[in-house]
Amino acid sequence: MSKMEIRLAGTGGQGLITGTIILAEAGIFENKFVAQSQSYGPEARGGMCKGEVIISDDKIGFTKVTKPTFVMALSQLSFKKYCHDLDEDCFVLVDESIEVPADYNHKKFMKLPILQTAREVVGKMQTVNIVSIGAINKILGFSSAENMEKAVLMHVPKGTEELNLKALAEGAKLVK
Repeated sequence: MSKMEIRLAGTGGQGLITGTIILAEAGIFENKFVAQSQSYGPEARGGMCKGEVIISDDKIGFTKVTKPTFVMALSQLSFKKYCHDLDEDCFVLVDESIEVPADYNHKKFMKLPILQTAREVVGKMQTVNIVSIGAINKILGFSSAENMEKAVLMHVPKGTEELNLKALAEGAKLVK
């Protein structure tokens, strides 16, 4: 790994901003340079949002994602906005509920049941961001399991630690 530019996009309330903060924290635990940013509409919950994180072996000069190496979309609108015109080496991950046009032929593309896993396997929709992080780290492999768990535990509400560690593990299991 020299530099990863990661963009998570979806709907406000899915915890994607916190997700990028957790990914950044895990990057710090791996002794990487990191930069994290976010944007969302005035609606906050229900509107479109995105969070971005850069994780690099070298110092980061510009702190915004300009050439994503990984994009995840959890809503149809975020897929439409962020999953086109990407470099062929960019990895695209979407929830299985996303309707992907038949002519979408991105080279590195994966659909996973992220939302369904949070709702039905973990049992709480609020864990969708942690399920996502588990899958993302399994795909990208930039953090040890221990450091990712430590980063997650720093950012989840007291009393939900066990639930969120389950969500992290279930997200990793989704990636074959």
